[in-house]
Amino acid sequence: MTLADKKAALVTLGKFLSQFSANGNVANHEVPHNELFFSAFADLIQLSQSHNGWYTPEQVHFAISAWAEALTLENLEKWLSQYPIEPHEPKTVALILAGNIPLVGFHDVLCVLLSGHRALVKLSSNDQKLLPFLANYLIAVDAGFAELISFTDGKLENFDAVIATGSNNTARYFEYYFKDKPSIIRKNRNSVAVLDGGESREQMVALGEDIFRYFGLGCRNVSKIFIPRDYDFDRFFNGMFPYSDVIKYEKYANNYDYNKAVFLMSNFKLLDNEFLTIKEDPGYASPISSVFYEYYDDLTSIKSKLGNDRDQIQCIVSNNLIENSVGFGQTQKPQLWDYADDVDTMAFLLSLR
Repeated sequence: MTLADKKAALVTLGKFLSQFSANGNVANHEVPHNELFFSAFADLIQLSQSHNGWYTPEQVHFAISAWAEALTLENLEKWLSQYPIEPHEPKTVALILAGNIPLVGFHDVLCVLLSGHRALVKLSSNDQKLLPFLANYLIAVDAGFAELISFTDGKLENFDAVIATGSNNTARYFEYYFKDKPSIIRKNRNSVAVLDGGESREQMVALGEDIFRYFGLGCRNVSKIFIPRDYDFDRFFNGMFPYSDVIKYEKYANNYDYNKAVFLMSNFKLLDNEFLTIKEDPGYASPISSVFYEYYDDLTSIKSKLGNDRDQIQCIVSNNLIENSVGFGQTQKPQLWDYADDVDTMAFLLSLR
């Protein structure tokens, strides 16, 4: 397959995905292979929560819509124009994927395919259905993908490089097990927001999207806020109020009740709005249903701290207070050229030639 063939197939996949949204699934009869895949995908979206209780139809639809927006010819060409992608002997790249949010490993698969290699995919037990479905659709669009994508449930064998995503604990295992292979090993990261108290209500509501999307399970979810010492917490909680329905999801509610009880039994001082607790804490990884906060005295000190802790942070949200920060409400819509952990996956893959 040529690079042009792959881009064309991915654009078709984007058009297929664009038919599905939380407002309803509407078939476009110009999209190829709808007769085989449209109804089956609509059913899979509805059944996803039975496979993973966090994968509600709303959350799965959001992930699908984000990919539909990303997979355009304009985006693909803008992304790939920075790389010298030329025909070469393909390598087999093992991908050990996470499953914390829907289709979280799809970007790694795209990178492998577009760089000219073969993807050997080991799925997370938490996300077993969505990615194989998209792979089958791509194969229907262009049979050449059948030789480029494979899945395994067992031990990874016969591969040349690896990209593995996991926790800090599993990363130590990955680093030892794959020490003789070229690799990208990803560990735990969290995202933060830096506020100065001058944010608009619209920005604070958008921050709620960064906090609550995927129930806070993603590394791009904001789990901590940095605030000036005179910060008015009413401004924060007013922005969170539109997301109060999150407490209606049983798994989230169970986590809220449990984590709040643990905090209270430990005599921690909390602020609480009955569906989210916030706690002063120097750490970054707050539990589900909770956000940590930390005061700062000046932006210079917070910039220094964030720079020193860069290996713990996925992205930073602010109103242009921090260089290269992300706008409010945008953390869960990364561009194709936004790489996890700021490690250029495509450059790594092209170096394998």
